[in-house]
Amino acid sequence: MANKKSKNIDKEKGFSKVSIAWYPGHMYKTRKQIEADLKIVDIVIELLDSRIPISSRNPDIKKITAGKRKIIVLNKCDLADEKQNQRWVSYFKQKGIEAVLTDSNSGKGIENCIKEIEKIMEEYMQEQSEKGRVGRRIRAMILGIPNVGKSSFINRISKRTTAGVGNKPGVTKQKQWIRINEKIELLDTPGVLWPKFESEEVALNLSFTGSIKEEILQRVEIAYQLLKVLLENYRNNLSNRYGIEKSHIEEILNQDQPENVNIYEIMLEIGRKRGCIISGGNIDEEKTARIILDEFKNGKLGKITLEYPNDK
Repeated sequence: MANKKSKNIDKEKGFSKVSIAWYPGHMYKTRKQIEADLKIVDIVIELLDSRIPISSRNPDIKKITAGKRKIIVLNKCDLADEKQNQRWVSYFKQKGIEAVLTDSNSGKGIENCIKEIEKIMEEYMQEQSEKGRVGRRIRAMILGIPNVGKSSFINRISKRTTAGVGNKPGVTKQKQWIRINEKIELLDTPGVLWPKFESEEVALNLSFTGSIKEEILQRVEIAYQLLKVLLENYRNNLSNRYGIEKSHIEEILNQDQPENVNIYEIMLEIGRKRGCIISGGNIDEEKTARIILDEFKNGKLGKITLEYPNDK
């Protein structure tokens, strides 16, 4: 399993600490615009990634939307562990916030989301009607960090293809009102992150799911950190996807050497299985890392949740 020593790994110290500097000027402007627009909306739809509901929740948005009617949309539920999905719905309901599971690609849960919005707003809209404001639509604002599937969600809920959709964070650029039905109109906003991540775990979760561009962190290091998490909780998924016997994985992990070196060897084994071999019989780390990250993001490693309610 020998390979040239990676620039990303040190057999004594392990992988370097993740360091991120991330807060483009346009995100500051977006936050200020959201604060202004909140004054003209009735309800906030906060879109989260079902695999990382806490890490994908912008604490700044949570703060500035306090006091507003709100619904949590746990998007990409098709990529997450179904059991954990239900636990997260219960978690938010215990916090007094309605939560709906959606898969924007298939449209699953979209109608439920519309019904919940109308249900939450029913009493308020009745009051408006009694004041003579008949026919006034519910004004909703959709908020979410980059790459939680916001544009795809908007396209589904509006039955249109007007929102800019892309695989890289921050594709949606300009504010726009979108008519959902006779009762609801939706204000879209660009995805916005926050100035400082609370922990390395949050930064890594955002990089695993693509909310932070891969160029910001070293891809091999990100893949290593993801592999470490998957080996703890989803070892069967790795064994099945890459054709590595569980007994062989355990044999590697039980070697008498630092844990990070053992995990790194499993990464090389995945690269070997996928034919990522370069001159001298060495493994192409970058290509292997890209495979692991892409297959996780696309759900090819199975339904995986990285955060559990009982940890929060």
